[in-house]
Amino acid sequence: MKYRLRPQEAAHDYAAELNPEQYAAVTTTARHALVIAGAGSGKTRTLTYRVAWLLEQGVPPWRILLLTFTNKAAREMLERVEQLTGTGAGMLWGGTFHSIANRLLRRHAERLGYRPGFSILDSDDQRALMRALVKQHHGKTAKNDRFPKAEVLLSLHSLAVNTGQNRQDVLDSDYPHLNRYADTLEAIYRDYAARKKEQNVMDFDDLLTNLLRLLEEHADILSLIHI
Repeated sequence: MKYRLRPQEAAHDYAAELNPEQYAAVTTTARHALVIAGAGSGKTRTLTYRVAWLLEQGVPPWRILLLTFTNKAAREMLERVEQLTGTGAGMLWGGTFHSIANRLLRRHAERLGYRPGFSILDSDDQRALMRALVKQHHGKTAKNDRFPKAEVLLSLHSLAVNTGQNRQDVLDSDYPHLNRYADTLEAIYRDYAARKKEQNVMDFDDLLTNLLRLLEEHADILSLIHI
């Protein structure tokens, strides 16, 4: 069954309310479209009108996914959608990349070997865990030979995860001065992953990579959310 807006909420004159570039982006029927726009060009306005246009075409709100990078931007975007369309923001899938990943993983975490109700490590928790592992693997010599701090190890790890690179490649290209610790670092990272799994926790990078794993390894879940 198709979802329709109430008639009084569907009366948008898109050509009059948008500039030509915005109008083209809002009303395109292309399945995939890339729009490149600078600051102040009306990106949020375009996105909210795009949602209104899709709703008027009969697309159910729960089949629309809006993603952005910060909680503030996500709130603003969803508020503006609600003001423009009259459709409750809760009916759409909208939020940050991490928050949407969290929502999906909460439903299916057991598929990846996590227990229901996993916790999310904040930056302080990550540093505390990494410091404990540095102490365990490198001991008292860490202060004497300039062994990298926990923050550096987390940055290296995050860069590798978010760029899809092998950690050794990132070490070679961005942290070559740490290559002499390569074996110790790899042992620390292995234990970091194992400890998180044991404690049933994920860090923010895990939210993204585990969602990707979930969709790649479980076609039935992918088919449920595929638009």
